[in-house]
Amino acid sequence: MDRVRLQEVLRREPGDQPILVKGWVRTKRDSKGGFSFVELNDGSCLKNLQIVVGTELTNYEEVQRLTTGCSLEAEGRLVRSPGRGQSVELRALRLRVLGKAPEDYPLQKKRHGFEFLREIAHLRVRGNTFGAVARVRNAVSRAIHEFFQDRGFLYAHTPIITPMDCEGAGELFRVTTIDPEAPPRSAAGAVDFGKDFFGRSTYLTVSGQLEAEALACALGSVYTFGPTFRAENSNTARHLSEFWMVEPEMAFCDLDEDMQVAESFLKHLLETVLVRCPEDLEFFEQRIEPGLREKIERILAHAFRKITYDEAVEILARSSKPFQFPVEWGRDLQTEHERYLTEQAFHGPVIVYNYPAQFKPFYMYLNPDGRTVRAMDVLVPRTGEIIGGSQREDRFEVLQQRMQGLGLDLDAYAWYLDLRRFGSVPHAGFGLGLDRFVQFVTGMQNIRDVIPFPRTPGSASF
Repeated sequence: MDRVRLQEVLRREPGDQPILVKGWVRTKRDSKGGFSFVELNDGSCLKNLQIVVGTELTNYEEVQRLTTGCSLEAEGRLVRSPGRGQSVELRALRLRVLGKAPEDYPLQKKRHGFEFLREIAHLRVRGNTFGAVARVRNAVSRAIHEFFQDRGFLYAHTPIITPMDCEGAGELFRVTTIDPEAPPRSAAGAVDFGKDFFGRSTYLTVSGQLEAEALACALGSVYTFGPTFRAENSNTARHLSEFWMVEPEMAFCDLDEDMQVAESFLKHLLETVLVRCPEDLEFFEQRIEPGLREKIERILAHAFRKITYDEAVEILARSSKPFQFPVEWGRDLQTEHERYLTEQAFHGPVIVYNYPAQFKPFYMYLNPDGRTVRAMDVLVPRTGEIIGGSQREDRFEVLQQRMQGLGLDLDAYAWYLDLRRFGSVPHAGFGLGLDRFVQFVTGMQNIRDVIPFPRTPGSASF
């Protein structure tokens, strides 16, 4: 007999045909009437299935010894449930214990603090909150592929190991096979990475964008979706050292179209979660962020407001809010500024564009004013920046001058410059952090709680 997932079982009507379910025990209680009631969950949905076990089962004594965390399979008939909060229950005809759990099983029927649950990341997904996070994350990942595939984008795989720093921030994890106890050294005494595995210094990538540009300049529209890494020593609720990025890159595209695609993409993901994860969203609304679904629906109902960086600075400067970080032209916007714009100035998402070149990466298109670049950030309430993108600099001389001004090694980026020499075209793209989006759409307070096994400074336990 084939196993039926609880997500499907709980949508079925009662019937005489036996079904087989498997899962983990959430709770078990015994009644005086010779019955035991087992709450089973298999991870496919938030709700549990109640299994009613009677003394007629030959192993009823074993059932009485069941504890939270045990795994089992049960065969039985689905009947109408007289209890509250459930429409059906399973009357067991056969029950077999697959795996026992001791009395000190860490996840008991009570609320556990998120900090404690991070210490048992291998088990926390069995609870309601992290099971719901996993299902939402899965739905969003599926929707990402659907959005781009339906629009003719090609899914591309870009390198995780790279010799370059795409963002120019220097926050890179080095990849090496050199023995740290006895590294080869040059005549000057420095570590000789020319004798390393790849014959040069290599790192874990912070972005697949540069390689995606090469692919877009041959294939038209592509997107990458994979892990990226940043060695930023930050212990905030918004940062991870290993995180997942979605990065579309579009040839023959300017900043206006880039912003349009970003808005459509974000709305598609939000709408998908509303449609496919209503039960999990209701849980997050009750337990984590009241008004969560209304927040999402408001975003879907209105076009995103677009303002220039100059306008954003002017609005912030006119406000009476005492910001922690100063507001002045030439400084990057901080989260508190982004939240003010979305939560108080415009009461909804805002796209800020045309940022000062001085704090943006070298690859962004320089505007005629010589001081701003065609960059854009999509800002949303409570989170701030959720998408960052730009039109890429497609003029060889301008890009070369910018790279030289920043002291970059032109030889290392020779192939990237070649894209501007051989049939250059206007092109643009953006990046969305999957983890930060899941944090936004679930209301979870800490980004470490929306990825199964978080990697942060000083923490890589699992």
